[in-house]
Amino acid sequence: MKNRVGWPLGIIMVAASLFAQERIHITRLALPVTFDGRVDEEAWEAVEPLPLVMHAPVFGGTPTEKTEVFVAFDETYLYLAGRLYQKDPSTIRSTSKKRDFMGPNSDWFGIILDTFNDKENGLAFFTTPAGLRLDLTVFNDAVGEFPMNISWNTFWDVETCRNDEGWFVEMRIPFSSLRFQQTNGCTVMGLIIWRYLAGTAEQIIWPAIPPEWGMWSIWKVSQAGEARFVDIQKKNPLYVTPYLLGGFERGYDLNDEETAYAKREEEILEAGLDLKVGLTSNLTMDITLNTDFAQVEADDQQINLTRFSLFFPEKRQFFQERSSNFMFNLGGPQELFYSRRIGLHEGDPVRILGGARIVGRVGSWDVGWMSMQTDRSGDLPAENFSVARLRRCVINPYSYIGTIITTRIRADGWMNGTYGFDGIFRLFGQDFLKVFWAQTFEDSLQNDLLSLCNGRFSVNWERRTTRGFAYDLGISRSGDDFRPGIGFMMREDYTRIGNRLLFGWISDEATWLLRHAIFLQGFHVSRNSDGTTESLEIGPGWEYFTQAGAMGRIETKFYKEDIRDTLEFAQETFVPPGTYTFCGIKGQFTSPMGNEFIAQLDIEAGSFYDGMRLTAGITPTWSLGSDVELNGFYQINQIRFDDRALDLTVHLARLRATWMLSTSISFSAFVQYNSAVDRFVGNFRFRYNPREGNDLYLVYDEALNLDRFREIPILPRSNNRVFLIKYTYTFIV
Repeated sequence: MKNRVGWPLGIIMVAASLFAQERIHITRLALPVTFDGRVDEEAWEAVEPLPLVMHAPVFGGTPTEKTEVFVAFDETYLYLAGRLYQKDPSTIRSTSKKRDFMGPNSDWFGIILDTFNDKENGLAFFTTPAGLRLDLTVFNDAVGEFPMNISWNTFWDVETCRNDEGWFVEMRIPFSSLRFQQTNGCTVMGLIIWRYLAGTAEQIIWPAIPPEWGMWSIWKVSQAGEARFVDIQKKNPLYVTPYLLGGFERGYDLNDEETAYAKREEEILEAGLDLKVGLTSNLTMDITLNTDFAQVEADDQQINLTRFSLFFPEKRQFFQERSSNFMFNLGGPQELFYSRRIGLHEGDPVRILGGARIVGRVGSWDVGWMSMQTDRSGDLPAENFSVARLRRCVINPYSYIGTIITTRIRADGWMNGTYGFDGIFRLFGQDFLKVFWAQTFEDSLQNDLLSLCNGRFSVNWERRTTRGFAYDLGISRSGDDFRPGIGFMMREDYTRIGNRLLFGWISDEATWLLRHAIFLQGFHVSRNSDGTTESLEIGPGWEYFTQAGAMGRIETKFYKEDIRDTLEFAQETFVPPGTYTFCGIKGQFTSPMGNEFIAQLDIEAGSFYDGMRLTAGITPTWSLGSDVELNGFYQINQIRFDDRALDLTVHLARLRATWMLSTSISFSAFVQYNSAVDRFVGNFRFRYNPREGNDLYLVYDEALNLDRFREIPILPRSNNRVFLIKYTYTFIV
């Protein structure tokens, strides 16, 4: 007999989930809990388990494995407990012990909390049978390419255990780690709980969120159930985290005559301090002095075959908490506030003397404020970076308006300022209208308040679904003098129209093809100065997701590019100015994600300006039990311009190996090779993390030039070598 839901009931469940949330009352524990992961205390018998249903592969179906989930609280903690039974315990999968591991080839269980019940942002806490901790933030209602931040960490604990019946979990999250609002002693939070079984790719969830939004459906906080708490005790401790850093650095600098490289060696001995204080139950302030980011992993090496600067994500912990409060998206990776502008200049670190940030909510307003001061670095003067962001819900629970102001001020008097207004409005069903306007002011530019020259606006209408007809259509314009000093921009002085039309199918029964969609995607960019086409890209495609967890995407592309300046690549390869039309094919294919070995294949091939291009890459992941994980990446890029007798072949390779002695002790090695510059980069880290806020790091970084004779003067064998020991300890006052 098929495990399915009839279509009339399915439609009713979908409609109900779109317009109303399930509501529950969270029980206060009457008896103590022994925090050991066993879920066998008498206290849990007084808590009503949540009624979970199958999310996939058959939405609304009966879960194949018995699952009992309990949510409760006491004066200090929010508790989540799960009895995760499994008929065959040998099929339980646990492939890592690493903090913030997020692999699909392990069983998972956890909770997503929309602590302000704003239908847009969430905090997620998940674990595996190994008892690792994964915490992350969800933003923009899980809409976008990767709408979450896994670099965010906070204080919480988890214990797990296994036996011949399955595996069992107890989590406790201090209310001091959460920001929330109380009204007459009552707090309402959005709540999503789900279990994932890697062996069968089955997902079990509460509430019954339909798979209308593809793989992000189970993260959509707008569809969360509403959990009501009565008389949560407000606790706002002060977290004091000093650090000590010691080590040495060796590098080479080109001398004034540019005839040789001179060796530079220096010892490192520094100290700094971070403070975190809960000003109220819904507002947090962070203060940092002599900030250091020595433990951050190196950025991935990339080869740039585009006309634009490469975008790198923020990994530094200080900027993570509720970072979505500061987001003002300009389309794609473009942002009005890009925190990597602070403390980094042309890829090199700049000392941050100190700063402060406040995030949270005041009344109906989401608040974000930050001010950071950097030191002088070479010819770059000392700078102050500041940003203030406000957002609030209007009209309905899914619509927002907001404003932002940023400033960047140098010690020599130079200044850049930006302001902006934005709004997201749910019109009906899953149709949303997004608009924004922003304007910048900078020394030496024409700063006309009534001009479009230093402004940027966008209007976008989208239907957020992967079932049936969907669209994402928009127009944006950016002026010649629009220069956000703390932002990330890819183009200047242009008008863009585009995005995507889609029609998708979702299976209502257990078939091999779980969901798939056809789409037409593209855009047109014209120059504001004369209205000519700068870029055009358009093409159809097909994407799919199977019941076994495999996924793929293939599309054809037609391009038109008008270049007015020489486009330069590596190794003296270039494209001269002119107008070019070309086409190609792009594909991405991933093997079933529940397997211990996962591989992703990427390919892009076709004509390329006045030549040809082939880019092919493979990204394998191999889990050797829960103690060792290997992540690889290899990519070959070939471009040929036969008529001009030019060609370029670039190899990129990355290997990350992680050895986890326990959930507290790990060693990782991350090595990279880029043939475009014949450089090998290694990053090696030992981490001891017995609890959040208490860390010991041993870090060794090395950058080697493999071909020293490609430049004159001859390059040093080692570009840079760093060895660091860093210890942090958090005192809770």
